[in-house]
Amino acid sequence: MPPRDITAPSVGGVSTLDAEARIMSLTGGAGAPRKHTAAEVEVHSTPEDLWVIVHGKVYDVTTFVPRHPGGNMIWVKAGGDCTQLFDSYHPLKTQAVLDKYYIGEVQRVKGDEDKIIEYKDDMKKGKFYMDCKVAVERYFKDTKQDPRVHVEMYIKTAVILLGVVVCNYCTFFLTSSFLVSAVFAALHGMWKAEVGVSIQHDANHGAYGKNRGFLHAMQLTLDAVGASSFMWRQQHVVGHHAYTNVEGIDPDIRCAPEKDIRRVNEHQPHEGYHPFQHVYLFFAYGLLSFKSCFADDFNAWASGRIGWVKVAAFTQGESAQFWGAKAIWAAYYLALPAMYSPHSFLRLAALITITEVVTGWLLAFMFQVAHVVGDVRFFQLSEEGKVNLGWGESQLYSSADFAHGSKFWMHFSGGLNYQVAHHLFPGVCHCHYPALAPIIMKVAKEYGLEYAVYPTFWAALTAHFTHLKNVGQKTYVPSLQTVG
Repeated sequence: MPPRDITAPSVGGVSTLDAEARIMSLTGGAGAPRKHTAAEVEVHSTPEDLWVIVHGKVYDVTTFVPRHPGGNMIWVKAGGDCTQLFDSYHPLKTQAVLDKYYIGEVQRVKGDEDKIIEYKDDMKKGKFYMDCKVAVERYFKDTKQDPRVHVEMYIKTAVILLGVVVCNYCTFFLTSSFLVSAVFAALHGMWKAEVGVSIQHDANHGAYGKNRGFLHAMQLTLDAVGASSFMWRQQHVVGHHAYTNVEGIDPDIRCAPEKDIRRVNEHQPHEGYHPFQHVYLFFAYGLLSFKSCFADDFNAWASGRIGWVKVAAFTQGESAQFWGAKAIWAAYYLALPAMYSPHSFLRLAALITITEVVTGWLLAFMFQVAHVVGDVRFFQLSEEGKVNLGWGESQLYSSADFAHGSKFWMHFSGGLNYQVAHHLFPGVCHCHYPALAPIIMKVAKEYGLEYAVYPTFWAALTAHFTHLKNVGQKTYVPSLQTVG
């Protein structure tokens, strides 16, 4: 169903019809909006036919796709409930633009509780998240800065990409000395991790620059180092960011019904080996990059799922990028060294292992300290598919910061040390987070809400492994503060 043409006075191209008048025009004066089930909306899930659900309303945004400032981010959850993503990624004024594409209301039916996850409405005056958004938007207006642009981001991008290229060459081709090559392999792993936490992380959140072509190129830096940016957006943006620490929904904390290697909260099944998880997971985290590049991406493609998340269908371009990037990566990272490196196959395997383990450790450590510690909350859905607090508050309660004020950690972690700011404002370049954190903390204090900050990265990492040790015990009982 194409969007209706509503002729009305406008400001900046946005219709000024109020909600009631829009409904009347859409229904031929019947006075009641059309109803669409979630299953009906799901059918419209391509860039050429794109519907979304936001706050229980249905919008056909197909004609806006070519003009969307975030490029492909508009169809990251095509045909689905995008409420949390819309609220967190867009300035408040964007609602007026979205209203132009309104076509009806959602008619909930049995089974939708697994498709439409509801939080309490905190996008209205007098609520924590609304006050945060107003304050942060005022900051950018007063300082005349673009939320997606920061000169330091461009500089660090050049440094990181140069580091990847130089260390890749030096690891495999510079010398026959295994020791020297091993040092470069470790550095190569570090720079790969920096692509993961900095360049691609901002880009795949739509938070890097104003040019859509450049943004897409920066998204593909993840593909260039072996993992799929498409699958990353499906897991991280669609699943993790929208439903952080929601048991059974957030794919970052998913676990198997039994015999899972990890238990991160009291809602998950306990196995006899979990009391030792704080020991063996230290080593297992080193396999993260291996797992992502060589297994997870292909498993997601084959199964069509990443935990709760139903993986969107590839467009032709996305399919070409996925398979083409995998082929290019395998060629320069595996085939060329095998053909031209002075090292033996055994030594090459060792060098690749060093690179991937360093990458895995850095990524795991910097992401895990943000959401899997004793000072954050984990949530369970009600039978109706609801979380009993506002989305903004849930992000505050499920995230922990570390090392505030450290320029080094802000850059080295890609702003993950300001995790609360990142989750509340994922569409903002991470180099702005040090300025946003005090604003958010001030609003949180006004509402009497706790804001978790560890003084150092070491304190955060210690808290993570301490939590793994505690929750690994069969009799673990969380504190009242962490019951969601």
